[in-house]
Amino acid sequence: MSRGFVKEDDLELAGTDLLERPISVLPNYVTPNGLKQLKAIEGGLLNERELLAPKKEDPTAVQKLAMVDRDLRYIQARLEQAILVDTPNNEKPVTVVFGTKVTVEDDEGEQHHFQIVGEDEADIALNTVSFASPLANALIGHIIGDSVSWKRPAGDLNLEIITITY
Repeated sequence: MSRGFVKEDDLELAGTDLLERPISVLPNYVTPNGLKQLKAIEGGLLNERELLAPKKEDPTAVQKLAMVDRDLRYIQARLEQAILVDTPNNEKPVTVVFGTKVTVEDDEGEQHHFQIVGEDEADIALNTVSFASPLANALIGHIIGDSVSWKRPAGDLNLEIITITY
């Protein structure tokens, strides 16, 4: 919508009544890296907040500040709820569990690598998947040599577990 159709008062209020980011009801398990990421995000948001706070006359800054405050509340809640799951460095895991890295092979012989991580740490571009995801649910509890079926909207995919490491 063009600014010509928006009252100036609306611009000032825009973004100040943002919906809160939903917080998962699942336990907030985090890897050491996941905890580090949450703390880094918190630090960045605190810095951004500090830069925006003096600009209370600028409607754009007020809107950005509201978004930063909302995201900061979310991250701080996730940090308060964080349950650190440290992975043993000198142990070789027998089964797929939280924090393990898993190599699987699909029906076409292609290998894929995944790490089971917390919800906030999951990023498919980095091959990290949430412990609550269908893929993790298919893998957790299985051992090398097991075949599992990953239930996907695009169709089920059979995977054989090749390696499990921390």
